Amino acid sequence: MARTQTTVVGRTFGKVAVLLGGKSAEREISLMSGQNVLGGLRNAGVDAHAFDPAQRELAELKHEGFQRVFIALHGRYGEDGTVQGALEMMGIPYTGSGVMASALCMDKVRTKLIWLASGLPTPRHEVISADSAWAGVATRLGLPLIIKPAHEGSTLGLTKVAKAHELAAAYQQAATYDPLVLAEEFVEGEELTAGFVGDQALPLIRIEAPQGNYDYQNKYFSDETKYVCPCGLAAAEEQRIQDLVMRSARALGCSGWGRGDLIRRADGSVSLLEMNTSPGMTSHSLVPMAAKVAGLSFEQLVLRILELAHVG
Repeated sequence: MARTQTTVVGRTFGKVAVLLGGKSAEREISLMSGQNVLGGLRNAGVDAHAFDPAQRELAELKHEGFQRVFIALHGRYGEDGTVQGALEMMGIPYTGSGVMASALCMDKVRTKLIWLASGLPTPRHEVISADSAWAGVATRLGLPLIIKPAHEGSTLGLTKVAKAHELAAAYQQAATYDPLVLAEEFVEGEELTAGFVGDQALPLIRIEAPQGNYDYQNKYFSDETKYVCPCGLAAAEEQRIQDLVMRSARALGCSGWGRGDLIRRADGSVSLLEMNTSPGMTSHSLVPMAAKVAGLSFEQLVLRILELAHVG
């Protein structure tokens, strides 16, 4: 009976493209995410096909009769509103947030500006450049600092700086990924992540990375990183943080699904770090982990996300 239901659902969706790979620095992870999504959709009876925008023209989606798109791209040209705009021009429903929310969330500086204007907590920051007075930056924000490119994910180009004389090199590292670079106050505390699907907040995950370093390697390839879900907080405290993340997503105009990253200090206060509009779907990814604790299988998760696909 369950097989018949998923087949009917698959027919309702029609021919589905899973966008994966792409041109960004996160191509490797996108390929992993996309293949997992593709497998999950096919297991659920959906007529799903891989589509790599780095190797094919997007116009082929229309010419080949795709009726819906699952975006499993990460980073630029996939998570920043560009592909969303192209799909809207073609009238093809797609997963995740729309053009404006995708663009805003991809830009860490403007994400912060909107959160601050909405009265939401986020670490203090400054936009920096090659001629910034590093001693002044360190004095105003304090040390240590996080230096990162404004338009990259997966911690690419990110450096934790403990001394002011290290800032110039950290800036140069970030600037190889993006001309817009920010220095951010380092917040000590528990690293938490909060996924959501539609209006449903998923259980929080507490991340325990080796030496507290949740970098590219420890995110996607290390078996030493620990993910604790349920996270161990009291139910009321977890609900408070989930509500904050949903408020932060609404302030940015997010829809469909996503994941907010944050830090919880020892005193219980929370700082929002980033909002991801096309989170990872690899074997080490967080939204599938949280969904499983919430009672959703991977197949159910990808079907629900696909069900929320929209145009504009």
